[in-house]
Amino acid sequence: MANNRAELTDSGQSCEVMADHRVLEDPAMGVIQNPILSGFNPDPSICRVGEDYYIATSTFEWFPGIQIHHSRDLINWRLLTHALQETRLLDLRGVPSSGGVWAPALSHHDGLFYLCYTVVHRHEAATKDTPNFLITSPSVEGPWSDPVFINASGFDPSLFHDDDGKKYWLNMVWDHRPQRNPFYGISLQEIDVLRGQLIGEPDLIFKGSSLGFTEGPHMYRRNGWYYLLTAEGGTEYKHAASLARSRNLRGPFEVHPQNPILTSADDSELALQKAGHASLVETTTGEWYMAHLCARPLPGTRRCNLGRETALQKVTWHDDDWLYLEGEGNTPREQVKAPRLPIHPWPDLPARIPFDSAHYATPRMPSDRVIRSPQQLRLRGAESLESCFEQAMLARRLTQQQAIVTTCMNFQPAGFQQMAGLVAYYNNHLFHYLYLSHDEEIGRCLQIHSCDDGKSTFPLENEIVRVPVGKLYLRAVFDNACLQFSWSSNGTDFQPIGVPLDASILSDDYGNHWGFTGSFVGLACQDLTGGSQHADFDFLDIE
Repeated sequence: MANNRAELTDSGQSCEVMADHRVLEDPAMGVIQNPILSGFNPDPSICRVGEDYYIATSTFEWFPGIQIHHSRDLINWRLLTHALQETRLLDLRGVPSSGGVWAPALSHHDGLFYLCYTVVHRHEAATKDTPNFLITSPSVEGPWSDPVFINASGFDPSLFHDDDGKKYWLNMVWDHRPQRNPFYGISLQEIDVLRGQLIGEPDLIFKGSSLGFTEGPHMYRRNGWYYLLTAEGGTEYKHAASLARSRNLRGPFEVHPQNPILTSADDSELALQKAGHASLVETTTGEWYMAHLCARPLPGTRRCNLGRETALQKVTWHDDDWLYLEGEGNTPREQVKAPRLPIHPWPDLPARIPFDSAHYATPRMPSDRVIRSPQQLRLRGAESLESCFEQAMLARRLTQQQAIVTTCMNFQPAGFQQMAGLVAYYNNHLFHYLYLSHDEEIGRCLQIHSCDDGKSTFPLENEIVRVPVGKLYLRAVFDNACLQFSWSSNGTDFQPIGVPLDASILSDDYGNHWGFTGSFVGLACQDLTGGSQHADFDFLDIE
């Protein structure tokens, strides 16, 4: 990333949609309200180009891949684009839940954007399949070059642009051998970005601090020092950001005297938990900020059904050439002093976002079974919600723990294997699904399918609800850890259906499978006969 200060170079690194936008009139009194990117927006990589600030975030098994948010004041953010929005750029067919795109690193140098990322094919095993790729573009909005495979020794790649014009590829190295630390260390290797080829042999430059689980490397240069910022402690409640430095690019690196420089691990009362996986940016006014991952547990629980989000902290360089959080301690703040920049708000998001908006996503791949126009969505029935291949689903991130989600649908199922409706979805192991189907004895009827860590139940059992022919309104009300479905034939008078369900299971912190995403609310349609019976939806409102 090019910066105003000659001695700084940056690997860059960065997210999704603001649920609300804070507008403050006086820049001197500006406040950044965290999280800046609510809902599933992990592993932020922040990058400045001129007066524009960009954050890229992980999208895992969701398509399109790598959300990029934009700001001009660090207070107000908008979802600008996705980098991987073409099938030539990303193939996620068959990837496991929480596989796919991990930890993108966004940087800018000499008029060109660089984006590094991993596409994880296998992660719940001793060995890992983690191919790493590099793409470039003259514009952050694309078009991006075809992906170039770089290596697969580990995940979380980033690119460092040194002052002499050379570029270096960094990633963590995974060690699958028994009785070894699987987080083997941080590797650095020179790269020829024009040819997309690594040069020479990799150097293992950092084995990590005592916190362990060393990953997410980003290299910076300032005042003759090379700084290595890493994520450590694991991505859960002991997560942290660690800093080390060396006069030599290849080390040895000394760890910050007050490491970690950011963590929530020692204070369970903090609103922002799991703080870590960070990246740095310098503003046009010479102020420094750290973008980092965080999460907000549901009240009274240790479950974060919104997933991992993105926050900003103000940081300062001290006379000892070490970086510290502004103020006392190393814990994340909900409110942070904004930089001395003009306030630049974006229009608020409406409750009803057109179906062709970038705020929607599909599991794994785009599908010709998902037919979108601004005002209507047609889903042609595909495979089950447990499938890792062909689903007919269009979904939005849940960004608040209290929300009312409503849709209107028209569906004519001919049998019990044809289903369509409204789903609260974490992944193919964890979801609650209110759907319309057809029973040979009852006719058109509503049923609920809950999947709890891969175990399916149908809470209505034999008390499925018969509904009239015509359009049907479905609703999901999230009240912290409680989820209540309801339905209506006129869009006004809603009747609860089933018992309140546990929304907290739609969480990174629940179940026996690794989870790194967050809750979505979506519209879905299945036809297990293979007949592709379609369902039409008029809107998906989130209030």
